[in-house]
Amino acid sequence: MKAVYPGSFDPVTAGHLDIIERAAKVFDQLVVTVFANPSKEPLFDLEERMYMLREATRHIPNVEVDCSTGLLVPYVRRVGASVIVKGLRAMSDFDYEFRMALMNKKLDPDIETVFILTSSQYAYLSSSLIREVASFGGCVTGLVPEMVERRLKEKWPVGNRGQGEHGGNATGARGPNGPHGTGVV
Repeated sequence: MKAVYPGSFDPVTAGHLDIIERAAKVFDQLVVTVFANPSKEPLFDLEERMYMLREATRHIPNVEVDCSTGLLVPYVRRVGASVIVKGLRAMSDFDYEFRMALMNKKLDPDIETVFILTSSQYAYLSSSLIREVASFGGCVTGLVPEMVERRLKEKWPVGNRGQGEHGGNATGARGPNGPHGTGVV
């Protein structure tokens, strides 16, 4: 059985890799798909994200990395998969992902969504949190693959940390709670 694990992977984290490795044990083939969202400006471009994912998953023979834009369901059909894999960290993830799974089921009743709970050591981890911590020079060792950590340091050299790509913090927000947050982590 073939499954698709979609995401922005900006950047890929240890939490993503945990889900990928576990899903690869369940499915014959897993297509990890970087989705480009034209309304968001990513830190890493599509090619960089695909490269980092390929490097991070090269040890898993039944994983391939691809990219797409638009709706997930037509993509899943196009690659011949029948399952969408989603990782869940917390109840807030479940609420959002549950609604998305129901919409995907409406779009194609033959495509199933399978939720995999993240391992407890990664329950707090997100790409946006990694970007924010890295932009201020915080340590992300062990939370991302080594090559991702190197690339984050290239994006924010020691003398320029705390400015993000466009000034402010890395997420474009004022803190962990979005524009009304109380500060930086």
